[in-house]
Amino acid sequence: MTRPEPLPDSAVERALVVVAHPDDVDFGAGGTIATWTEAGIAVSYCLCTDGDAGGFDPDVPRSDIAGIRRDEQTAAAKEVGVDDLTFLGYPDGRLTVSVELRRDISRVIRGKRPQRLLIQSPERNWERIYSSHPDHLAAGEAAISAVYPDARNPFAHLELAAEGLEAWAVPEVWVMTTADRADRFVDVTGTYERKLAALRAHVSQTSHMDDLDAMLRGWLGINAAAAGYAEGRLAEAFKVVNTA
Repeated sequence: MTRPEPLPDSAVERALVVVAHPDDVDFGAGGTIATWTEAGIAVSYCLCTDGDAGGFDPDVPRSDIAGIRRDEQTAAAKEVGVDDLTFLGYPDGRLTVSVELRRDISRVIRGKRPQRLLIQSPERNWERIYSSHPDHLAAGEAAISAVYPDARNPFAHLELAAEGLEAWAVPEVWVMTTADRADRFVDVTGTYERKLAALRAHVSQTSHMDDLDAMLRGWLGINAAAAGYAEGRLAEAFKVVNTA
C-alpha cells in the first residue's frame, strides 16, 4: 500500500499547533512555523498550560509567572508570523489525557478547521528523556485523540455541537520528533534567525542560556545531516501522519 505524500504547503490554508507549554513550539518547530507563515498559511497556536511552573528567578512571585509566560509566548509568536493564540489554562506540570482536555482541544480544532495539525510526540524517547516531559506526552496524546476520533465525530462532546461547532476531520498531523524517528525534514536555514528571536522572547526561560545559539545550531545541524542536506544547513524534524 502506497503511503500518501504529505500535503504541499500550497494546499494548506490553515494550520494549528497544539503544545503543552509556552516555548515548546519555538524550540521544536519555530523555523518551520516561519516557513509556513511566509508561504501564506494562517497558523494558530493552542497552549494547554500557561507554563506557570516554569521560570528561574526566585524573586518573581509565582502568581505572576502565568501572565509573564503568556506575554512571552505572544511576543515569540509574532516573531514567526503568528498572532492567533488560545491558552487553555490547565495547570503546568499536572497535565493529563483527560476527556476535558480532549474536548477543549477538539473545540479549538472545530473552531479553526485546520488542514494541518502540529503536535508533540505522545511517545517517550528513552534516548533523550528531556524531550519527554509528562506534559508533552499528555498534550500529544490528547491532541491526536482530538484529531481521531473526537473532533470529526459529531456525536462526541455534544456540548461543542450546542456551541455551533461542526465536526472537522484534520487531514494531516505533523509530530515534532528527533532525526532518528523523522520521515520529514524542513530546511530552516533561512528562517533560523526568526526562530532564535522567538526563543529569546521567552526571557524567563532562555535569558540565562549563554549557549542558546550554539545549542540550537547543534540540534538543527544533526537534523540537516540526517536529511542529507549540505553542510551548514539547518533543519527541523517531524513524523507526518495522514489522518484524512
